[in-house]
This record gives sequence, C-alpha cells and structure tokens, in this order.
Amino acid sequence: MDDLFDTATPPNASQAQSENYDASQIEVLEGLEPVRKRPGMYIGGTDERAYHHLISEILDNSMDEAVAGHANRIEVHLDLDNKITISDNGRGIPIDEHPKFPGKSALEIILSTLHSGGKFSGKAYNTSGGLHGVGISVVNALSDEMSVEVARDKVLYKQTYSRGKVTSKLENLGAVSNRRGTFITFHPDPDIFGTKMGFKPEWIYKLARSKAYLFEGVEIRWSCHPDLVASSDIPAEEKFRFPNGLKDYLSTLMRDKEQITPECFAATIPFPDEQGRVEVAIAWPQESGEGFTSTYCNTIPTPQGGTHESGLRTALTRGLKSYGEMAGNKKAAQITAEDILSGSTLLLSVFIREPQFQGQTKEKLATASASRLVDTAVKDRFELWLSKDPASANALLDAIIEKAEERIRRREKKDLSIRKSATKRLRLPGKLADCSHAGKEGTELFIVEGDSAGGSAKQARNRAKQAILPLRGKILNVVSATKDKMLANQELSDLCLALGCGTGKNFSTDDLRYERIIIMTDADVDGAHIASLLVTFFYDQMPGLIEEGHLYLAQPPLYRLSAGGVTAYARDDAHREELLATTFKGKKKVDIGRFKGLGEMMPAQLKETTMLPETRTLLRVTLPDSAHRDDLGVSPRQAVDDLVQDLMGKNADARFRFIQENATFATELDI
Repeated sequence: MDDLFDTATPPNASQAQSENYDASQIEVLEGLEPVRKRPGMYIGGTDERAYHHLISEILDNSMDEAVAGHANRIEVHLDLDNKITISDNGRGIPIDEHPKFPGKSALEIILSTLHSGGKFSGKAYNTSGGLHGVGISVVNALSDEMSVEVARDKVLYKQTYSRGKVTSKLENLGAVSNRRGTFITFHPDPDIFGTKMGFKPEWIYKLARSKAYLFEGVEIRWSCHPDLVASSDIPAEEKFRFPNGLKDYLSTLMRDKEQITPECFAATIPFPDEQGRVEVAIAWPQESGEGFTSTYCNTIPTPQGGTHESGLRTALTRGLKSYGEMAGNKKAAQITAEDILSGSTLLLSVFIREPQFQGQTKEKLATASASRLVDTAVKDRFELWLSKDPASANALLDAIIEKAEERIRRREKKDLSIRKSATKRLRLPGKLADCSHAGKEGTELFIVEGDSAGGSAKQARNRAKQAILPLRGKILNVVSATKDKMLANQELSDLCLALGCGTGKNFSTDDLRYERIIIMTDADVDGAHIASLLVTFFYDQMPGLIEEGHLYLAQPPLYRLSAGGVTAYARDDAHREELLATTFKGKKKVDIGRFKGLGEMMPAQLKETTMLPETRTLLRVTLPDSAHRDDLGVSPRQAVDDLVQDLMGKNADARFRFIQENATFATELDI
C-alpha cells in the first residue's frame, strides 16, 4: 500500500525547476503590461490586420462622439513617418482630477488603465462602439509614441505617453478660441509589430469613407502626405459627408449598374422604446455577380455578421413570401434567404444599447434581441416598399423565383442527396440507421427516444425511405447553454451530422438529407419534454426546417384497446373514452393496456400506429404566419422568440410567471 503513496519525484531535467516552483514564481501583471505580453487577446494578433485595427479603436471613439451628437467633424491624417493623427471636435476627454485616483486626471486614467471609460453606465453615450474600456488604452500600450491634446472650455491641454506609461505631466498650453475636442497622434511600437510593418493609405482611406456613410451627421476629412499615394488612385485629401447615409453609399456602388428594381430598398427605422435604430440599403443588379454584404453595429464593422444580419435575412424572406402570397404567386413559397441575397449588394447598420460581440475585435454581433428587433422593424417596411410599386415588386419576385428554381435544378442535377454516395462521403453517426433511397424526395428521419425505441423503430421502418436516429436521454437546452457547451454535446453533434444541413449562419436546406424530420417520443411527460427540447434546438439553430415545413411530431398511441377480435389504439385519455363509447360500445370486457414507452410496442404495432404513412397521424411544426398580433402589438416571430426565452431561457422568474398565468388552462396532467 505504501507504494501507492510514494511521493518521490522521478529524476529528470525539470526536477530543479519543479522544486523551485513557489510563490515567487507567480507573476502579477500591472497596468497595461498584460496588453504588451498578450496583444493577440486585445487586437487579434500582431499582423497587418491587427496593426490597422489600432486606427479603428481611436476612430470609433470619435464616431461615438458624433453619434451622440457632440461632434460633427473628424479628421484622419497619415504622416510619412508612419504616425497617424485622429481628431474630432467633440467634448474632449475629461482632464479634471478623477475622484477615485487623487492626483491623476481622468485623461491619464483612461489612457493608462484597462476597463476605464465613459461607456459603462450609458449616461455619457446612448449607443457606442466602445464597450469594455480597453480600446484607447490598448493603442497606448502598443505604441512607442503617443501624444494626446484635449481642447476643453477654450483651453488646450497636452500629455505624452510611451508603451502605456506617462512620459510627461498634463500640460496647460493656454487658451484657444477655435479648437475643441480630442487630438490623438500615435506610432505603433516596432518592438511589438516589427520594423517592416506600416500603414496602408488605401486601407485607412476606405475605413474613413465607410465611417462617414454610417452616420449622416458627420464629416470626415482624410489627408496624408502626397508621397504616400503617388502611385495609387487614393487622393491625398478628401472630405466625406453623406446626408443620406447608406443609401448614398449604395448609389455610388450601383452607379454604373442596371438594377432589377428602379430604386433600391433603403430605410432608416427606429426601434421601439428608444432601443436604437436600423438602417438598411439593398439593391439587386440585373447581372448577378458575387455581390457582397457589409454589416455594422454602432459603426463597428461586423464582417462575420451576427444576429442583426440573421434578423434582416428573416425579414426579407418573410416580406417577399408574404407579398408573393398576396400576389397569388404560389412559387414564392420555395424562396429562401440565399435566393434573395445571392448577387445582391446589401448594407446593414444597427445602433443598439450595450451590444454583445464575440471577442474584443468585435467581428460578430451576438446580441440576441437584435435579431427580432431588426426582423420586426424591417419586415413591415419592406412589404410596404414592395406594395407601392407592384410592377417592380413582381419583377424582383420573378427574378428571385428564377434563382430558387435554378437552385433546385442545380441540386437535383448534382444529385446532392443520393443516399449511397452521401453515406460514403459523409462521416455519419454510427447509431444512425440510414435509408437506401437514392434521393431526398419522400425520405424521412425519425428521431427516437433511446436505444430500446430505436430497436423497435428500425424493425418497423420502411428501409428504403425511413431512417432512424436514436438519442440517449434529454438533449441539451440550447437556449440557456453556451455555444461551446452546445458544440461539445455528442447527441446534438450526431443529429447535425445526420441532417447534413449545418447550423446557424451555415444552415442550408439544400444540404438537408431528408424531406421530413419526425420527432418520435413517448406519449408521456418525459417524451413531451424531449420533443420540446428538440423543437427548441431546431428553432434556434435550424429555423429553416420549420419555416419550410420539414419538421413534424409523430403521434404514438398511449393505450391499446381490444375486445372480441377488435383492436384500436387511443392517443390519450379522451380518445380512449371516445373509443369505449363508440368502437367498443356494448362490449362487456375491454382489455385496455397502457404503453409505458415506444420500446414496449411490438414493431408491427409501432409501424401500424406511428410510422406507416397510410395509417399514422403527423403534426407539422409551424410558425405564426399572420402579419401582426393585434392583442400584443408585436410580430408573431417576436412573440415566439419571447415565449422561447421565457420558457427555455435562464430567467427562472419568467418561467414561474408563465406557469402561474397558465396553470388554470392545464386540463390533463400526467402525474
């Protein structure tokens, strides 16, 4: 037994290091040292993209001043020595002594302390791109030279920094009558980025121009030394001001292109209760090329999209389908968001309070509420735009239906759904019993509860067109789980592999391997819970399955009744009583058996009652399709989003409140 507790350290080269590991080895990084040690955590790396991201951090602060209504002019100047100056005529960074740090100005705290700034409380800025109070301090930490001038109350102040540390006291330069705002000049530290890295004028020029398009109330002045742009088409000086925002930008992009509709769809729509606003501009060229989509949140580019883009895709799809239905065009039902946006030029900008991004570089918006805000705001406006010009709307509808039909033809031509080939190419879950039919049409995937039910279902199925995927237990509640936890869940991973259509932004019904997805769980409370978790997953990660009518609920029986050679199955207690009063009326002795689960049913019984198309009953899962909920004043999709959050989200109080409000409506309890 003593051998089990032998604490002797094996002799090796690291023994001395191991013995010296004590409190003295623990480092505590102070101030801005963490930024210099791990710059990738704050700007995504030390490459050319990260190098230029430093400019965005400073420029975004000036844009926040403009959006808040305190500045209307921003200047960006690039010098020969790779120094860049960004200034605005806003309020200027406060220079008075900070109440929590005696002897230090607010300016010094903001420049040299992580997580400091005026954007946490929402009092100084209603909406802003800066969130964490790390932007300007990170730039300071990664610059070998930084100079800040602040003009406030007609007095000019100056302070200098290097590598995150103060190199001069806050200096009063005297009275000024024609200056106000903040003026920042910095030079990236070659110790961090190397000596060969340098700013590219064309990148900065495009960045400055795009910022001006994003807010109609600002003028951005660009300038650089003429030698820096001598061999390019970039001007040494230019002023950007666009009174119509994204619409002006889109008009510039479409200047020499013919469009399907004479006018682009452009709108600026406020969100309810002063939650912000959305601005969208989209055009459909006659010659469909690759097109592009540019999205922004609080003037921050979001190249990976996010919830605001998801909401817009839903709004455009629902709006065009609704118009097609109103116009009597049945083919509109096959339209997808990909058909609408393919080849289009789309610009989207939202302003919201306290947005949530993925990572400090803010490349993807993660604010859940942004999806329904954009969806609700844009859908009605888009429908109104379509109805105002039926000729143009019909031309657009016909063009997009043509894309949809071409997509379908292309899919069929390539035979993406051939079952045998797909099985060879794809890494399918081992417990999936796939079907053999060479095509998607008529195929079904039954998602069943447990291996026992899976065994019965595999024997009862039509092997040509019915596939079986057993899941073990209750799957993860994706609404209240983190993305990492969802990705690590084996049951969800198997389900996604079997379907083959991707999730979230990567979802595509073109790649769906089955025509129908059927949830088949026990006819009891646990089965209903599992079904609700699965429906929640599909609604959250694959809403297209529901929108396009691919998701169904099986209706297995709860009881088996037999007497005098007659057998019937009842779905629930009420159906059982109905059968007793009709089919078995007058029978003295009726044998009634209750199924504890699908696994207890004989394969022949399961086939006859639940899986055979001629005798089964399926419920298709759908979403509300009316334009509004008059009683609530919200769109059906928003009402569903809110209900899913209340019932499946992390807010236990909302769930308890729902139970209290609806308990009286519960008439059948399985307890």
